Amino acid sequence: MNQEIDYVVGAERRLAELLPRGEIQPLMEAAVRSGLSRVRLLGDDGEPLAEACSQSAVQAPGLKRPLLLEGEPVGALEAEGPSDLAPGILELLFAVVDRMLTNNLKRMLTTEIHTQVVRQSYEELLESHRRLATSEQRYRNLARNLDLKVKQRTEELKLAHVRMLQQEKMASVGQLAAGVAHELNTPLGFVSSNLSSLGRYLDKLQAALLACRELELGEAQRLAFEKQWKEQKLDFVLEDIPDLIAQSLEGVGRAQKIVSDLKGFSHVDSASLVCLDLEQELEAALRVLAGRMPAQTRIHREFEALPRFTCNPALMSQVFLGLLSNAVDFCDKPLELRLGGRCLDGEIHLSIADNGPGIPAETLPRIFDPFFTTRDVGEGTGMGLTVVYDILRTLGGGVEVKSEPGQGACFLLRLPAGENHA
Repeated sequence: MNQEIDYVVGAERRLAELLPRGEIQPLMEAAVRSGLSRVRLLGDDGEPLAEACSQSAVQAPGLKRPLLLEGEPVGALEAEGPSDLAPGILELLFAVVDRMLTNNLKRMLTTEIHTQVVRQSYEELLESHRRLATSEQRYRNLARNLDLKVKQRTEELKLAHVRMLQQEKMASVGQLAAGVAHELNTPLGFVSSNLSSLGRYLDKLQAALLACRELELGEAQRLAFEKQWKEQKLDFVLEDIPDLIAQSLEGVGRAQKIVSDLKGFSHVDSASLVCLDLEQELEAALRVLAGRMPAQTRIHREFEALPRFTCNPALMSQVFLGLLSNAVDFCDKPLELRLGGRCLDGEIHLSIADNGPGIPAETLPRIFDPFFTTRDVGEGTGMGLTVVYDILRTLGGGVEVKSEPGQGACFLLRLPAGENHA
């Protein structure tokens, strides 16, 4: 480290600074007591700086000696007194004053140098302390920011992990539904085809039995045939068989429709981007949840003409399934759903409203937060509505909710019209 010291040697000093009155006055009074009648210390401007005289001073010859400091005149000593004493006393006084002048200058220079060094060292210590304090604060801020970033990244990783698990679960459910649909399609096809064939065969048997009944038989044979006909209740059987076959075919058709809905809802056979009819997607989600809905469920639909929306169909299925599942799970009375859709200000607006218990005001701002749930421990992950929120944001839209306790909840989904989305 380079140290710079401002030396004061050679700096201009006035006599009053080097010989304070408090130091020189006693010396001058002693000279007067030694026999001088008057003694004065003059500055470089001729003005007296200190003076002493006897009470019985008389006019006497005067003597004057200049005072030099490093070869430069800074003042003078003047003395008056008897001619036999004045020169000697003045010489002695001059020697003492000159020594005092030199010593005071050295002391002053030493003191100032020491003070300057101490001050400089103190300022350097202050600067070093300031730099250390700044560095410490910077490291504290870095440590605090690092801690916050670690916590933030940990939460993000935790959230991403849960979302990944949720997506994998939905993908697994979709694949399972597609697998079940595929496995059921074949036996259902067999049953449908066989029932159709059975119906045709029974028509032929019925025609044959009726033809036999019209044959000309002997009286005993005819009576035996009629008796057997009545005992076997063939009139009822022949009348009921078509209804049984029709009902069976209807049941098979309904099973095939459910299988078709499961396969369509899973979207396993779909490409990554599909042009969707959002109303039909919502209906497919309703059909998938039909088994969980109460028997007295009422559904009101108010849809205007909606443009098709291009996106990954599995995402929309997950959105609709999540919102409808919540409506079904939280409703403790006959469920009533109100579904609607329209275009407004270049956006597609879809609404899903229920008559459930509603959402408390203190809970409403947090329902889309990750891991927030009002269910009991172990009954929910708190990610259902978070996933809905994230998907709609990814698709360029959003979701809003309006609810009052006891008045149900209404979710408004907004999607951009006329755009393609991943």
